[in-house]
Amino acid sequence: MKRLIVAITGASGVIYGIRTLETLRTVTDVETHLILTPSGARTIVEETAYSVDKVRKLAHREYNYKDIGAAISSGSYKTAGMLVAPCSVKSLSGIAHCYNDELVVRAADVCLKERRRVVLLFRETPLHAGHIALMEQVTRNGAIVMPPVPAFYSRPQTVDDLVMQTVGRALDLFDIDTKVVKRWTESAPAATAVKKRRRTK
Repeated sequence: MKRLIVAITGASGVIYGIRTLETLRTVTDVETHLILTPSGARTIVEETAYSVDKVRKLAHREYNYKDIGAAISSGSYKTAGMLVAPCSVKSLSGIAHCYNDELVVRAADVCLKERRRVVLLFRETPLHAGHIALMEQVTRNGAIVMPPVPAFYSRPQTVDDLVMQTVGRALDLFDIDTKVVKRWTESAPAATAVKKRRRTK
């Protein structure tokens, strides 16, 4: 069983974390370990029709964001890594500077020191020099900064199409294929048209 830590922090875009949890419920060999910050819970209420309790129940296991003695705060507890979706500026700053005063940062720091994958869906725009410096530092630490930039080659029809493409691409970075990504040339309309023409020749 692959364990993936999923943190939902207080930035806009909590739907990325929610849809990640929902998607991974359909993957039998992945166990989700959730950290939900108070700001993340507040944003769930503000941005979505989900209740905080419902989101918590989507995870296989949840931890208090202040519990720095939790299982995932130790490198001896094996995980596949950590996805922070969305990642607030505060969380980015904490991870960049190893400021382990709460579990989101501590768990990320543990994953990085153990050379496990950490993916940050940093949700902020526009950016000032301080944000860019933090992204550089956290990348030097070994994390991957993945702003949730929508892909339009997949020809999305709904907001959820955009969200799910990003969720799928983020999970790709952990070698978890949820079959939700519309991949270039594999499913692009132009490629499909070319294949049809070849079959008719």
